Amino acid sequence: MIERIKSAGGGCQVCFFGCSGGVSRDQFDSLNMSWHVGDNPLHVAINRQRVKKWMQAEILVSTEQIHQDRVYVVHDDFETDEEVNGFDALITARRNIALMIQQADCQGVLLHDPVTPAIAAIHSGWRGSVLNIIEKTVAIMQQQFATKPANLQAYIGPSLGPCCAEFINYRKELPEHFYRFQINGCYFDFWDISTEQLLGAGLDERKIDIFRQCTSCSENYFSYRRACRTGNGVTGRHCSVIRL
Repeated sequence: MIERIKSAGGGCQVCFFGCSGGVSRDQFDSLNMSWHVGDNPLHVAINRQRVKKWMQAEILVSTEQIHQDRVYVVHDDFETDEEVNGFDALITARRNIALMIQQADCQGVLLHDPVTPAIAAIHSGWRGSVLNIIEKTVAIMQQQFATKPANLQAYIGPSLGPCCAEFINYRKELPEHFYRFQINGCYFDFWDISTEQLLGAGLDERKIDIFRQCTSCSENYFSYRRACRTGNGVTGRHCSVIRL
């Protein structure tokens, strides 16, 4: 079930889950975490409880992501599991709350401030990268919790790699300052783009950890790109989770 796991230290746990270990079927096989892709809601509920148990969390908070740059700060809002609508990043300083991002090629970028302490979970697809949701999330952590960016540890989970990140309409979709991350033809390295954005937000390069696993190449993960290439584009969502 867990493809990548990291004990972040300072009382923080970071997990990147693959697509196995759940109860969903067919194209959602098997640990689909999304309510919004056509899967049986009962199966999604069971899958979410399994992840919550793995994380030893009291509450699991997620968001119905919209590929924008809105950030939700979890204070004392929830006493039970909740999914908020219309956000692409979550921040909290509450302990034992797991923040979850759902993905099928987009990046899950997890941040941990061991000093405050505080955590963040960011859903950063190419649209989020264009909007620089990473920098905005770090800025809100500074405002809300007095986080110093240099203290942050960042984890970029399995996501679309430069081998498969093809953007045939990149001149319309991507800003010119992204062009230097063009590998060849229409392919781009969004792992390096996110690294630059983290550095621009004030993080220490030595505290950026990238799991260089392409979700489109590996069947251990859900992939929208792969699903479009091999079928009708319908697929599940795996997840990245962080907990104080």
